[in-house]
Amino acid sequence: MAGLNLRSVLVTGANQGIGLGFVKQLLEISNPPEWVFATCQDPAGERMQELQNLAAKHLNLVIVALDVTDPASIKAAAARVETHLKGSGLNLLINNAGILKLNTLESETPEDMAQVYATNVTGPLLAFLPLLKQAAQGSPQPGLSCSKAAIVNISSEGGSIQNVGGWRTVQIISYRCSKAALNMLTKCLALGYGGDGILSVAVHPGAVQTDMGNSISVQAPLTVEASVRGMLHVLCTLSEKHNGAFVNWEGEVLPW
Repeated sequence: MAGLNLRSVLVTGANQGIGLGFVKQLLEISNPPEWVFATCQDPAGERMQELQNLAAKHLNLVIVALDVTDPASIKAAAARVETHLKGSGLNLLINNAGILKLNTLESETPEDMAQVYATNVTGPLLAFLPLLKQAAQGSPQPGLSCSKAAIVNISSEGGSIQNVGGWRTVQIISYRCSKAALNMLTKCLALGYGGDGILSVAVHPGAVQTDMGNSISVQAPLTVEASVRGMLHVLCTLSEKHNGAFVNWEGEVLPW
């Protein structure tokens, strides 16, 4: 992964699925980051064993408690991360944490809409901006890149208003609406912080064989390893011309 030269990266929702896949592959590249921060709601909870095993083997991996729906938790996590970064800032934020409710138009509820929106949209809005600005300001690199300072929002083609991917299979109303909103947030972040040296992109990981992916597709075609490998290759190629873009794991631009 020669195109990525990261001192630090933070992945939300990192104890399983795509988030865990990112952590694994970032630790295995030939030039791994000095710090990989893997966040999850409860570091002592269930489904943590694989991430804990990785942390025992890799001293540059730090597990951080984070509830993306709780501003106090975000603030505490940022303070914990800062103790390791010591003023250098955060190069890459991968907003992967997300939830899905298997609701139809008839069964959707205001409560589920609010919960999904809080996790999938509001969390990425609030997270770690001061540390990203710090990295951008301290970088000698021109332009925009994931190695300098970047926000990568893991979105979904299900949020594409033009494509409305998979509608015949599953409706997932709150999830679709949240990903459409996340795409707009990505564009707003690009417009608002591109001038500060921060790149913002939304990435569709494909239909991936995770708990979430399998809940909406009987035969999700992509393995986590293949999806994450593809996304990391795409991140290597991103520059200022991609700021605010919506792309898939193969680098293809998707319609809003």
